[in-house]
Amino acid sequence: MRHVVSILMENETGALSRVSGLFSARGYNIESLTVAPTDDKSLSRMTVVTGDISNEIAEQIMKQLNKLVDVVKLMDLADYPHIEREMMFVKVAANNMESCASVKRMADIFRARVIDVSNRMYTIEVTGSPEKLNGFLETMKDHKIIEVVRSGAMGIPRGTASLSI
Repeated sequence: MRHVVSILMENETGALSRVSGLFSARGYNIESLTVAPTDDKSLSRMTVVTGDISNEIAEQIMKQLNKLVDVVKLMDLADYPHIEREMMFVKVAANNMESCASVKRMADIFRARVIDVSNRMYTIEVTGSPEKLNGFLETMKDHKIIEVVRSGAMGIPRGTASLSI
């Protein structure tokens, strides 16, 4: 099972390295990792998406993460109803008018935004679930995809559950 772990941690040099090191030292794969400061400048929020692991291994990871000095609080969002989003930029070549129209139409269908057009190149911003982003890439396979940049997942629990101190 895939797990989305949200971590509130001290905004200190080396904290990210210690968390990612914990995963690599145990041979666990990180599918995606995002980190940014919170409204409290002394804290950062990190979202780690694991590869396919068992619930027992996820529990072991959570215990190990809790032992790290930099970690203030954490939660496995897989245990809660949650919202998960990712952002992606896709640069696509559109060689003729028909291709340009097709790229625009697909962007509209996926509620994506064209953020740059130049020399028959479209740069499109797509935000949504990982499944939505993968679906968009699948529909764009008929076009020449030049470059793809994905942010990695961010998640927040729905309702009253929260990761705050």
